[in-house]
Amino acid sequence: MSSALEKPQIIAHIQKSLNYTVFDSRWIPCSAKFVCMGNFARGTGVVQIYEVQHGELQLVKEIEKAKPIKCGTFGATSLQQRHLATGDFDGSLNVWNLEVPESPVYSVKAHKEIINSIDGVGGLGIGDGAPEIVCSVEFDRKDINMNKLVATSLEGKFHVFDMRTQHPTKGFASVSEKAHKSTIWQVRHLPQNRDIFMTAGGAGNLHLWKYEYPAQRTKKGADDVDMGVAGSVNLLQNVTLSTQPISSLDWSPDKQGLCVCSSFDQSVRVLIVTKLNTV
Repeated sequence: MSSALEKPQIIAHIQKSLNYTVFDSRWIPCSAKFVCMGNFARGTGVVQIYEVQHGELQLVKEIEKAKPIKCGTFGATSLQQRHLATGDFDGSLNVWNLEVPESPVYSVKAHKEIINSIDGVGGLGIGDGAPEIVCSVEFDRKDINMNKLVATSLEGKFHVFDMRTQHPTKGFASVSEKAHKSTIWQVRHLPQNRDIFMTAGGAGNLHLWKYEYPAQRTKKGADDVDMGVAGSVNLLQNVTLSTQPISSLDWSPDKQGLCVCSSFDQSVRVLIVTKLNTV
């Protein structure tokens, strides 16, 4: 009994039903607010801003747009600007100032069809160059050389690649795990500990994982060329929150263990994950 209580717990702190299909949710950096993005039944897009106040969610602002919005990120902006980059069903990539959301501060036709995923780098304040927006799976951190990359798949499987060493023929070392009984919709690394990550599944469940490095990350292959050595993944905790797929998940960059997720039951949930500093 005591060992079970010592493990991290995933607690549903707040749940709110929405009147639209929500595809993505993201914490606004340096705040107790987050955004939800999706589409109304009438076919228009929506961005809602919520603030956590005294254990409840308060709607701060609602913005309606012509096209349904599939995904968004604050990764391409500075902490001062906190501009939201979004991808919509029409293939347009827009960057919004949420204080003045009538017109985008930047807009481009990025794809011919729907933009399913978006990520950004450039708001970290390290190095030079303009912010970049990329559609990708998730690296564990963006402020160091390539370290680990997690990719999820349709069959409930995910793969963790060690990106430090690339063999000319065997590529990157990787470890695979079949975690869910359905599609893994999302993976997100804990900002405060890059070795902990959460996967979100099509059956409405969340799995919390920790990556363990091997004793040595490289070894000599038969051709006397360095090749990577994959580590292992340990399941820390799992929980079922819904009967519908969890389509988005985002950790708070400021408060360890605080996260927001949305699912196709038209609900958004604020979660607290405990004991992350002890694993």
